[in-house]
Amino acid sequence: MLKRLLIFAYGVTCYAIFFVTFLYALGFIGNFAVPATLDGVPTMPIGRALLIDLALLGVFALQHSIMARPFFKRWLTRFIPESAERSTYVLFSSLALIVMFVFWQPLGGSAWDVQDPAARAVLYALFGFGWLLVLVATFLINHFDLFGLRQVWLQLAGRPYTQLRFGTPGPYKLVRHPLYLGWLLAFWATPTMTGTHLLFAVITTAYILVAIQLEEKDLVDSLGEDYRRYRERVPMIIPWPRRLRRATIRTGG
Repeated sequence: MLKRLLIFAYGVTCYAIFFVTFLYALGFIGNFAVPATLDGVPTMPIGRALLIDLALLGVFALQHSIMARPFFKRWLTRFIPESAERSTYVLFSSLALIVMFVFWQPLGGSAWDVQDPAARAVLYALFGFGWLLVLVATFLINHFDLFGLRQVWLQLAGRPYTQLRFGTPGPYKLVRHPLYLGWLLAFWATPTMTGTHLLFAVITTAYILVAIQLEEKDLVDSLGEDYRRYRERVPMIIPWPRRLRRATIRTGG
């Protein structure tokens, strides 16, 4: 029983670290309420700052991609309980973000600076909507499973873990990856696009497009024909009306 309690406490701690990191990321990218932000004042030569930022983004991308792959999960669970695997992924993802927050170097410069009050309000609204979409999307596919709490709770209760059933709730009927769409809105919707922010948005967008391909390969391997059909009828990120209309006709909706 002590082992179960320790695993559960570990999972809750990992989730708490993630939650605080998520809130800090909101202020970091939005440039408010936190001591260091994405678009701060440059403090070193641009070349050196650029190399540091690229390295930080690279570490984050590698951690996310490698630890999410089935081969790494199989290797990791040789050393830790399976119920703690997802919590460990969440913990290391949070640590990668924290390292980025601490060592990030602003570059300066400006790609655009929207001054019209109405346009600024629209961009801020899109920024907020992006973060809300990220959060809602996680709950629609089971927030607690995604961040490891369901796994550690089931092992505490002495119940076996069961895979979630494949479903397409809410925005998942419009796009296959509403969570990534939310991140893209959060990264790009800003009235003042500095050189720093543009670098962050471009690199993270490129990573998201690569991550989707890797993730969908794993989903096809695990879900088979169900996911193949879903991928054929529903757009990846942008809800193209024509494709959705054709899908509705084929399914008799």
